[in-house]
Amino acid sequence: MDAVTAVEVLVWIGTITFAASGALVAVERRFDLVGALVLAAVTAVGGGSIRDIVGGTTPPAVFSNEPLLWTVSATGLLVFFNASRFNPSKASARRSLYVLDTVGLGLFAALGAAKGLEVGFGFWGTVFAGAVSGVGGGVLRDLLSGRVPGILYRSGDLYASAAAVGAGVVFLADTIDPTAALVGGTLVTIAVRVGSRLANLSLPVPRPDDEPFGDVGEDAVRG
Repeated sequence: MDAVTAVEVLVWIGTITFAASGALVAVERRFDLVGALVLAAVTAVGGGSIRDIVGGTTPPAVFSNEPLLWTVSATGLLVFFNASRFNPSKASARRSLYVLDTVGLGLFAALGAAKGLEVGFGFWGTVFAGAVSGVGGGVLRDLLSGRVPGILYRSGDLYASAAAVGAGVVFLADTIDPTAALVGGTLVTIAVRVGSRLANLSLPVPRPDDEPFGDVGEDAVRG
């Protein structure tokens, strides 16, 4: 499989995966049919759209890919009309959401990094493109469903950091084999997130007794 074909396959898998995760969150939040389709679509195309915009492709390619858009809609409908099987109170449903979100994160992180390489980004530009592409769909999903995006407070695992590591792997391995770099970057992102969850890792946050503004008065903070 050449690199172009690998990208196309990963785009399909990642888009469908994120569409399912968006629809699953819509079911959890008890959205109606239109709301579920909107959340599935935004989650599915968000990361790819960010990837294309960062790489200078406008409008994003996904909007001219009718088969993919129809598949996104079908995925949203499938999840919505099987809501009883995706009862968010069940541990299995929450595991399904975690798996879908993690796979989508890994795929779009690798695809975003590949886009960065395509337009000539250096290491940090490629890492940034991969990270924002990986987390973009999930951030939009969380915002539209009334939740604080997980990248801002997530504890117990690594999310954006995992996408950044995977994107870095794509950059470093691309000169050896572009297809292997895509697969490797995807797998590394997934492994870092799952591994950090198993190890209960998280990034540092302020301690409860920390005073972020020191002795600055409340009026001064308000400006």
